Amino acid sequence: MSEPPGHEDVAAAADALVAAFAQGRLDDYFGAFAPDATFVFHTTPQRLTSTAEYRALWQRWVDEDDFRVLACTSTDQLIQHFGDTAVFSHDVATRVATSSGEETLLERETIVFARTADGGWPAVHEHLSARTTV
Repeated sequence: MSEPPGHEDVAAAADALVAAFAQGRLDDYFGAFAPDATFVFHTTPQRLTSTAEYRALWQRWVDEDDFRVLACTSTDQLIQHFGDTAVFSHDVATRVATSSGEETLLERETIVFARTADGGWPAVHEHLSARTTV
């Protein structure tokens, strides 16, 4: 079975986003999202309604708790296509450091990508939830 048109582009966009996150390349990471992207995180009580809002929250985590991503591993990846929209879901194990020490977070993530007129695939929505170890 062949992949739909644009599949490789979405896979590359998802890989680049995850790699930038894992390597702490914040300009590349936040640059992978559309400015009006939305974000829903299980660790945050409210929906974030722009990439700028998320980046400001990230900076607050850094300023208040010396937050850093040390590594991120993506497994069980799935890309589903719906015309000019693609849904990327995966499991992530993220090693982070804060002023309290290091920990590994086990989560599930869904990122929605939308094709632009120039053929790009920016992320327009991210949803992160806790993953059980079972």
